Amino acid sequence: MPVLVDAAAVSVARSDRVLFDDLSVTVTEHDRLGVVGINGTGKSTLLRVLAGLQSPDSGQVRRGRGTRVGVLDQEAPLPEGTVSDAVGDTWEAAAILERLGMSAVADRQVSQLSGGQAKRVALARVLVNPAELLVLDEPTNHLDLPAIAWLEAWLSRFSGGVILVSHDRHVLDRVTTRMIELDRGHAYVHPGGYAGYLAAGLERAGQAAEADATRRNLARRELAWLRRGAPARTRKPQARVDAARRLLATGPEAAARGNALELAFDTPRLGTKVIEVHGASVGYDPGGDPVLSGVLLDLDPRERLGIVGLNGSGKSTLLELLAGRRAPIAGRVEQGPTVRLGYFAQQGPDLDPGARVQDLVAGPTRAPGDPADIRLMERFWFTGELPWATVGTLSGGERRRLQLLMVLAERPNVLLLDEPTNDLDLDTLRALEDFLEDWPGALVTVSHDRTFLDRVTDRLVLCRDGRVAEVAGGLPAWIADAAAGEGRRALEPVRRSPAAPTPAQTADQAAGSALGQRQRSASTVSFQLRQLDKDLARLTRERDRVAERFEGAAGHEELSRLGAELAAAQTRLEEAEERWLALAEESEEHAGR
Repeated sequence: MPVLVDAAAVSVARSDRVLFDDLSVTVTEHDRLGVVGINGTGKSTLLRVLAGLQSPDSGQVRRGRGTRVGVLDQEAPLPEGTVSDAVGDTWEAAAILERLGMSAVADRQVSQLSGGQAKRVALARVLVNPAELLVLDEPTNHLDLPAIAWLEAWLSRFSGGVILVSHDRHVLDRVTTRMIELDRGHAYVHPGGYAGYLAAGLERAGQAAEADATRRNLARRELAWLRRGAPARTRKPQARVDAARRLLATGPEAAARGNALELAFDTPRLGTKVIEVHGASVGYDPGGDPVLSGVLLDLDPRERLGIVGLNGSGKSTLLELLAGRRAPIAGRVEQGPTVRLGYFAQQGPDLDPGARVQDLVAGPTRAPGDPADIRLMERFWFTGELPWATVGTLSGGERRRLQLLMVLAERPNVLLLDEPTNDLDLDTLRALEDFLEDWPGALVTVSHDRTFLDRVTDRLVLCRDGRVAEVAGGLPAWIADAAAGEGRRALEPVRRSPAAPTPAQTADQAAGSALGQRQRSASTVSFQLRQLDKDLARLTRERDRVAERFEGAAGHEELSRLGAELAAAQTRLEEAEERWLALAEESEEHAGR
């Protein structure tokens, strides 16, 4: 296949560390190369080197003859003028803008666009221009689920090569054929998508542990032999003794992050009343049309609610309404007296580039260096010199992680998260998901990340046509609708009234409706099974924690109390298991039809 770009022994370093060294990779036609690594490892830098926008410190990058490169950079600057001027006035440009939800602003000046809108226009600009190689840095940021599903399909049909940085695990697994992992100055190439990268990482960790055990055994045997030297020997070979000791003292390469991201901390107790929305309408302009009308929501103390919908449908507005940041123009919103709210905005606050990390974490009420804040910063991998680092020296992902840390440092018991997965690396995402699964407070999140939604939410609501409604069948049903384009079609204006159907058409529609109901029912059962899987895991952990406390209890009263808690926990677990078995049987019945 034609070679599009060939990198040979390229290296790039910063003043404090090597980003990647002696990296060689060749990208040919139909290659789909994903680039992953924790924040600050050089993913965006590697993309710029491969795209020809930045020269490596050493090594060479060659492009195939006639290879045109389309680049979506993190900053993605746009030329002056309107959106149509930036993208073009061809039918292809109009179609791509429509798919990305930007056709309504085609005549708007690019200077008037929000950051998310500008990123979508920049993506459209790259896709519409002819190229043999696409280099895309986080292309799914600021896209809704229908747009992501469309982009996946578009990239699958693209006849050239693709180099992609993304935190969207579903996209990585569906689109990529190879992965480059950047880790502590090294680069590892793995076949397959996201699953292949995970499997390779586990295998490498196992090999490192095995090699370390072998090395230490060899060093111990060498020292033992030297110490058992012949009695007649009056002088031992000190150089060999010192070498063996050094070998024994060294270990495998330190982990990229010194400790796992442990996010557990004391959360203030949350009462039965959390947030209640009674027929609220909310908009931007007094006297103007509301963005959302007649909203009815009642959050539970263990709420796990996801908000989905097209861009511009009011998802962030709904979150602002729940947070009390936007007052309703009709109806009312009530917060419980024990609510301690944490709000993570999509864009995040404008942080002073000269402010230090530890000062921002402490906030206005605590002195920098508070022991609890130090532990929290360590859990977020702000260690070493990073607590004293200024915002201006942080990478985009590190700033996003700092913003999340600032929210959690306030110890909320209700979390409202607006697109929390944007710009977080995969390690942080997985750790955040683990934390949210066990976190005792209420959670409401807006997200386009399917893996994140699947792991942390129990129910979904959809913002569409100015209304908020429960998604029947949960995430699988919404993804199916998004992939079919039904979410975007629902917003299209009705141009004419349809003609009355013939009897045959009526019969066909009835048959199709019955089939759709059966499919929806199967989807609902599948969704409920997935939620019960999560419930079973959570209830098992709760039962095990109570059992551990029961085993260490002292005194009759404590034993009696914990015994009752253990019995109740076991009962809840058994009831959930019974529900799971019943749903599993129902799922098998659907599969047999």
